[in-house]
Amino acid sequence: MARWKGQRKKAVTRSVKAGLQFPVGRIGRYLKRGRYAQRIGSGAPVYLAAVLEYLAAEVLELAGNAAVDNKKTRIIPRHLLLAIRNDEEIGKLLAGVTIAHGGVLPNINPVLLPKKTAEKADKDSKSTKTTKKKTTAKSPKKATEETTATEDTANAEETAAADEE
Repeated sequence: MARWKGQRKKAVTRSVKAGLQFPVGRIGRYLKRGRYAQRIGSGAPVYLAAVLEYLAAEVLELAGNAAVDNKKTRIIPRHLLLAIRNDEEIGKLLAGVTIAHGGVLPNINPVLLPKKTAEKADKDSKSTKTTKKKTTAKSPKKATEETTATEDTANAEETAAADEE
């Protein structure tokens, strides 16, 4: 198609070319005006926009899950805080950040929890001792199979306990 004088081709933004929602042009302008370097490559704002979009999507997804857990349809700062602090990697990235009206993570020191009474502890220990399996074997062959099976499980538990230490 021939273009007439004064007619231009339709502009396509760099955000559309990159398949992003974040504005590549604006980020490029901020990089230039911020004087982070004398020269800024053409791919730098595209890459930075993609990274920022990914982080925003990740935080919003986690905050949306926190809102659903609290039976809310709107994300509030509390949901953002819960999402950020419960995620290990994002929490490390935003460790020094304070979120206004976010509150704190729910946490009770184990020392402050009520202790079990001595009576309940005694009942618990007695109930575990008295609830051992009574095995009645019908033949000597089955009795030896059952004892070897219990010995194998006992050995597996001992090795697991040794591995944990």
